[in-house]
Amino acid sequence: MEFQVPDVPLLKIFSFLDAFSLLQASQVNRCWNRVAENDHLWRNLCLKKWSFCNFSQCLGSLTWKQFFLKQRKQEYRMALAKPEDFTFREASGNLGILGPMAYLSGNDHTVGGQEKSVICTVSSKHVLCTWDVQEGTMIWSSPVQQSSIMHLATLPQMHLAFTVDLEGTVKVWNCQDEDALATLAMPRVCFSLEICLTNDGPFLMVGNSEGDIYTLTVPELRGVSKVNAFKYSVDLLHCSPDRKWIFASGTHQNILPMVFLTECLLKPSEGNSPLCLSIPFSSCCRACWAPRKTSRVTVMYRRGSFKKTGFTTFDLMAKRTGGRTDIQAHQVATFLLPVHMESPIWMGVGDGNMIVFESGPYLFLFTISGHLLQRFEDHQRTISNLWVDSVHILTTSMDDSLHLYMWEDEGRYPYLKSCCHLEHIGSDLAPSCFQKFDVFDVDFFEFNLLGFDQLFHSFAKNTHIFVGVKFSIINYVPLSTDFVFSVGSYVSKAICDNMSIVCVVSRIRESSILVMYSLHM
Repeated sequence: MEFQVPDVPLLKIFSFLDAFSLLQASQVNRCWNRVAENDHLWRNLCLKKWSFCNFSQCLGSLTWKQFFLKQRKQEYRMALAKPEDFTFREASGNLGILGPMAYLSGNDHTVGGQEKSVICTVSSKHVLCTWDVQEGTMIWSSPVQQSSIMHLATLPQMHLAFTVDLEGTVKVWNCQDEDALATLAMPRVCFSLEICLTNDGPFLMVGNSEGDIYTLTVPELRGVSKVNAFKYSVDLLHCSPDRKWIFASGTHQNILPMVFLTECLLKPSEGNSPLCLSIPFSSCCRACWAPRKTSRVTVMYRRGSFKKTGFTTFDLMAKRTGGRTDIQAHQVATFLLPVHMESPIWMGVGDGNMIVFESGPYLFLFTISGHLLQRFEDHQRTISNLWVDSVHILTTSMDDSLHLYMWEDEGRYPYLKSCCHLEHIGSDLAPSCFQKFDVFDVDFFEFNLLGFDQLFHSFAKNTHIFVGVKFSIINYVPLSTDFVFSVGSYVSKAICDNMSIVCVVSRIRESSILVMYSLHM
């Protein structure tokens, strides 16, 4: 007689399976097929792989299983893509210098029955624009703003864009109407911007020059909380994939990064400080949360007179004892790069046990303990920008090329797969003269806030260069004593989704060129 396992324990067993094993189990019999179709199982698989899946609007009309299989199919197509599989579009002319950009389109975004990729770009002409990547056309532009836009963030699930300008004005745009949905003038210059999408709705977090972190409602921009984290500017704000933690830091040598419990910022208790913990590593220059180990954060820092670059990884935990909650940080691993290795500017993380960064023309993959796993040599000249998400890695180089890599599932060997290489970006473009921008080392140059503001207001006004954004002139690099402004050549950068790659090619004393590649569907 055939024995049938009850649905509840079977569902529990199936929750430990990966997608391939779950599909195999569904072929055993009708009972297993019915349980394996459970939406909760497929939702958990989506949450594990893609951090944006905690918001049900990304599904559209699909079930979680359909959504998972659709995403995996698109990723597979992108991983196998060759240069001839892309349709090329180029936007040039009087665009100005293009700064930060981000995708506005979410999953299952369609126009006229066709899937579309839509991006937002910010220009030195003080405008925010949206582009149809497949058509290569601008579809919306904001009015000219009074001040340069420094930071950009998007919320694809609600089709919203958020900007902060040089004067500290925060705006929310639906990228359809002429006017912003909401505007808020901050009292100080803003240095960081982060959107946090929770079960209670979306919130915007803004870090300013005096070390304050503001939490605002979306889209109204009403104040929820304000906390002073540091004496210096909040340069980094990162929300963990599960939205439980907020990482905050500045790049000043005397600042220790802090981790806040998100709930305490969203629901402040009168008279009580929000729960937070300082991480004992100063001189932080980058930080990333692990996409699949959601309470693990890796920090890149620079130490000593020779500015040695190191990485340290912590696991965070909120422990409740009696009626009190405490945050604990456990250092999992740390290591320093060899002295002879050129210090990286960019970094990303994989499954929580791997770190990827650029050094010269090479892309390196290390374990969090410092063991070299892979070195990629797909560029002839220095890598100028590195962009990483939970699926893709994009590098752009001074040789006018970009390269696409993709993470292997579940951190399996070979960990990172080299995919498509696109050379000679643009049509009839002369090679650009790219270089990494040197600015100043804060260890050797200190000035008061007023002097900082006046200096950068003047510099931005006279050179039309973005200030305070990752793709701009502000990259902290090891210098000896002086600070140097290297102007005249600009960094290229790239972002992608599962259907397109978008790259900015910047030229000396000329407007940028927006290059859009879309996969043949």
